Parts: sequence; C-alpha cells; structure tokens
Amino acid sequence: MKRKETVEFALPKQPIDRITEPFKKLLGVKSLSGALLITCACFALACANSPFAESYKAFWNLKVSVTFGDFQFRHSLIHLVNDGLMAIFFFVVGMEVKHELTHGALADAKRAALPVAAAIGGMVVPALVYVGYLLCQPTTEALAIRGWGIPMATDIAFVVGCLAVLGSRVPPSLRILLLSLAVVDDIGAIAVIAFGYTSDLDLSWLVLAIVSIVLVRLLAQLGVRRFPVYGFVGMIAWFAFHESGIHATIGGVVLGLMTPANAPLVSKKFYQSILQNKAVFQEKRWETDRQRAQRVRELQRYCRETVSPLEYLVNTLYPWSAFVIMPVFALANAGVTIRLDGFGDSVAVAIMLGLFLGKPLGIVLSSWLAVKLNMATKPDDLNWASIIAGSFLAGIGFTMALFIESLAFGETGFDTAKMGVLAGSFLSAMTGVGLLLYILPKPVDADAKIDQPVTTSLESS
Repeated sequence: MKRKETVEFALPKQPIDRITEPFKKLLGVKSLSGALLITCACFALACANSPFAESYKAFWNLKVSVTFGDFQFRHSLIHLVNDGLMAIFFFVVGMEVKHELTHGALADAKRAALPVAAAIGGMVVPALVYVGYLLCQPTTEALAIRGWGIPMATDIAFVVGCLAVLGSRVPPSLRILLLSLAVVDDIGAIAVIAFGYTSDLDLSWLVLAIVSIVLVRLLAQLGVRRFPVYGFVGMIAWFAFHESGIHATIGGVVLGLMTPANAPLVSKKFYQSILQNKAVFQEKRWETDRQRAQRVRELQRYCRETVSPLEYLVNTLYPWSAFVIMPVFALANAGVTIRLDGFGDSVAVAIMLGLFLGKPLGIVLSSWLAVKLNMATKPDDLNWASIIAGSFLAGIGFTMALFIESLAFGETGFDTAKMGVLAGSFLSAMTGVGLLLYILPKPVDADAKIDQPVTTSLESS
C-alpha cells in the first residue's frame, strides 16, 4: 500500500526555537497559571516570615519616578503593580466578559439566568456575612466595615486549576456554570471597585479620561486598525483615570468592553484574496514580482482582519496576564506576617466566613430560588449535590480579594485581612475539591484518554 505523503508548511527551525518551544507548550496548559500563583504566594509568605522580611517589604516599597519638566509621577513598586500591571489584567477580564456577553454562555438569556442568579447571591450573601459578623463584635473599628467587598470576589484562575485537577469527572454543565458564574462575579467586582472604592473625584482628569474613551470609539468607527494607536490613547485614558480618583483599572475594563468582538473580514472574503494571489505562485512569477512586499503586507492585513480584535488581543495578552502579571501581583501582595492569633482577629474571621460559608450559601440559595420561581432552568445532568460542592470553589477569592483588600484598607490597614483571604480561599479550595471527588462518579476507564473539557473563552483564550 502506497504511503500517503503529507506536506508540512512550517518555518525553518531556528536555534532559539529549542529554548522557546518548551515554554510555549507550558503556556498552553491553562491550569498551570493557578499552580504558578500558588507558588508565588507561598514564596511571598516565606519571605514575609523570614529574616529577610524587612528587605522584602522595602523592595516593594521602592519609589519609581518619572519626571517631565515640573511634572513628577512618583509611586512605589507595589502601587505600579496594583494600578499599572493590574490594568492590563482587567483589560483582559473586560474582553473576556465582552466575549461571554456576545458569543459565550451569557449571550443567551435562558442559559445566562442560572449563573447570573448564582453570582448575585454569591456576592450579596458574603458581603452581608462579613458586615453582620463585624457588627456583632463590640470592638469593631469603623475602617473594618470598608472591607465588605473582599469576600465577594472569585478567582477564576484557581477555579480553572481545581477543575483541571478533577479532570473528566466534572460534567460540562457544572464547568460552564462555574466559569460563567465567575464571569458575572468579575462584572460585580468591577462595579464594586468603581462605586465602592473610589476616592474624591478630580473632574478635570475625569473629563480627559472620558474624552480618551470617546476618541477610541471614533478611531474604531474611522476604521483605524493599528494597535499602537489604540495603545497610546489607552495609556492616556489609564493615566487620566489614575489621576481622577477612580481606580485606574476601571480604564482597562472599559477599553476591554469596547474591543470589537466580530471580525471585520469574513473568511469567505479572505479565501477570495488567497485565490487572487494564487496565480502569482502557480505561474512562478513570485521570484520576479516587484510587488512582493506590498502583497505580503496585504496578506498580513487580510489574515489579521479575519480574526476579531478581541480574539487576537486575548490570545496575545492572556499568557502575559496569567503567567506574569498575576504571579507578580501575588509576589507583591501575598506577603503577610503570619501570627496564629491573627486568625482569630475579627476582620480575618469575617473574611473567612464570607468566603467559606457566605459564598456557597449565597450561590445555592439564589440558584434554588431562581429555579423554583421558573426564572432559570437547571441542566438535566446537573444535580444539586454537584452545585453545592462546586459552589465552595467559588469561595477561592485569592487575586481579586487581595486586590479589593488593598483598595479597602491600603498600606496602613488591617494586616490580618490578607490572612483571612488566604485561609478562606484555602478552606474553600480543599472543601470544594474534596466534595466533588466524593460526589462525582469516577471515569469508566481510568486508562482511557481523558476527553477534552468543555471550555469557555476564559479557558481557551
């Protein structure tokens, strides 16, 4: 039997490929971002509880300044991470939310009803548990109440990591519910940051921020396709939000939500452009064609236009967000001096209760009410035991919870708040994974190849 020949269209291998290929394969494993986050958090905790604790804190408090004439921009490293790098993280979050609202699980009202209801309950009840517990304490400080938004957050990276550990046991409907819930949770967290933790407004800078956002819209309508142009205007918007008193990450969210989710050029038109250039190669005129550079630029533009700006940017920025920005954020913010008596502090206990008990209680109750009132439909292959077990995973609030904690309390706030976030997230992760391992059936054939899990844009991007 004659062997069928296959033709591989690949670029020639370069020496640098031997170094980059392993890293590219690792970046393709989405669950590794959660493992990297844990590693960086543990490293930060080790540094903060070691003889090098003062050096660790001093490093992140180093001042970085940019001077232009009489103007000076001077902030600490940790501030640049929380307000600068995290703006890129929230830009990616905004685009992922936009994708889910236009093409994903939240695009259809019937499919979105259950995760939306679950997310609302999973945000309201933890906040009420937090505030209620503190109000019952006789010595609660007024500043402590500002932390009501901390237990409302869910960390999507850790949820994806836990689902990856469970593998094919997780039914697709539960996976979609948890990831869609996390998307709605992100929307809620964005609203909390914008309206709950905004300082005094400077209207002149806010006007500049709005003008920058409007300019982005006008550039899109004019058909500008150069990303550097949008990057420059986006930097102005970020800086204006930063100086206005609204947290700078909101600028990233707004720009992410404005990113077009549809491709300008349909695949059929792209195929026609390929056919038009086909004759150049078939007739062997490519070597003598003086318009080769122009043709290459046209093909590059056609290739870019067949993919939506949102899909292209998420694919480009997701590795940076998941494997660089979030780990750096963990290194800068997870370092807290552990004191055993700190876990008994009222703020730490309130956060732990909000994450570990408030989250699953709110998710399950609101889901049950939505189904009971015929506002939402529960998938047939999803039972309440799985929803209860999975709801504990939503109590993993690591990245977003630490971020809101930094907004609520700042550098002079409660050190025990971070301990509450770490403890509550750990308990939620262990309980959620343990319950799902106990409840979900084992794979029929353990040696069989595990099927690829159903993914949303948050996993596939």
